[in-house]
Amino acid sequence: MASVSGDRRPREGTGARERLMDAAYAEVLAGEWGDRRMADIAAAAQVSRQTLYNVFGSKEGLLQAVVVREVSALLDTVVGVLESDGRDPAHAVSRTTRMVLLAARDNPLLRAVVTGDDELLPVLTTRSAPLLDALGERIVWTLREHCPEADPAVTEAVADVTLRLIVSYSLQPVDPDRAAHRVEMVVHGMLPVDR
Repeated sequence: MASVSGDRRPREGTGARERLMDAAYAEVLAGEWGDRRMADIAAAAQVSRQTLYNVFGSKEGLLQAVVVREVSALLDTVVGVLESDGRDPAHAVSRTTRMVLLAARDNPLLRAVVTGDDELLPVLTTRSAPLLDALGERIVWTLREHCPEADPAVTEAVADVTLRLIVSYSLQPVDPDRAAHRVEMVVHGMLPVDR
């Protein structure tokens, strides 16, 4: 599993896909993303430009993959923590919200995307479908594990609302504890929870 905040310079011995994502990660953190061409990123990863296009399709596709990888690594950690929450899905979603908001504040890549140039922010806003799809699947799976009796349509609605609130709070920072509490109240209203 990739480190959530570690060094991501391209490493020898890794596959082209990982090297390309590592090179893109380094460019984002250096504040150089907007100035870099696909050829620059391919050269840094020691692959051909055609390979980059074949694997990711576009510069934005590469950026989306990097952000999804980073957030997926974060969610791997979150899922481990949530195992201790028993069967209270609202509390699990609240803890997830808090951890993701803290990561958005503290994680170098996520902070760079939120505060970066005009090419970075759309990956969380107007062109966020790949990220929201990946995260939504993880949240739906977690909710189904914690609350198997819930209607699948309700579970999907809870995941969607939770994701949209997390993204909104990430873009307009608020105290993570306060945001987590608010998300928990919303989830309690949507998802029947035995007390």
